Amino acid sequence: MATAHIQADLGDIAQTVLMPGDPLRAKYLVETYLENPVQFNAVRNMLGYTGIYKGKKISIMGSGMGMPSIGIYSYELFSRYGVENIIRIGSAGSYQENIKVYDVVLADSSYSESTYAKIQSGYENDKTYPSEIINKIVLEKSVELQIPVVQTCVHSSDVFYVEGGSDYKKLVAEHNCGCVEMESFALFHNANVLGKHAACLLTISDSFITKEEISSEARQTSFDQMMHLALESSLSL
Repeated sequence: MATAHIQADLGDIAQTVLMPGDPLRAKYLVETYLENPVQFNAVRNMLGYTGIYKGKKISIMGSGMGMPSIGIYSYELFSRYGVENIIRIGSAGSYQENIKVYDVVLADSSYSESTYAKIQSGYENDKTYPSEIINKIVLEKSVELQIPVVQTCVHSSDVFYVEGGSDYKKLVAEHNCGCVEMESFALFHNANVLGKHAACLLTISDSFITKEEISSEARQTSFDQMMHLALESSLSL
């Protein structure tokens, strides 16, 4: 059942997958939270594991950076391995003053200039949308766990280094984007095309407003509130 990118057999992967961009963050999550984990993927060092969280089978796998990468992995998970739910757990840069470093963000939509969805299936809209079911569960759990969550439209960009700098103020004004990352647009599109469910939880790692930022090491290990919220939400899926 292995694909060109995932070496797992059918049944090795749970119906719910948490997907950080960084495979080392996936490894950290597994070592911190899961019982009896089994590694199911190491192709291209895109680490993937399945284990038990509070009695439930959960998988955690890196997605890599950018829409082409998460596009491949999420499509294969949904279409080849029977995965029903993917929750992206990533980092983002804030575009708005009220969204601060270390805040947890839940995407209520994803805006992008990307051609990913048009090429993939002819989708012409510049926004894709998460699962209402998963978002509702996440919000209910956030109240229960007393983890504040900011809901916003996320800018999903194809480009990290923009010559002349990002015109983020225009993105805020025209699309009400609260922060920027690089994967959610493609993830939501794949889920919608395949009749599956996807959501995107983000922790703010830097701010375009205040110029604050946290280290790459901290991005790997210090997003525990977001991780806890994602794991607790997965229990209801």
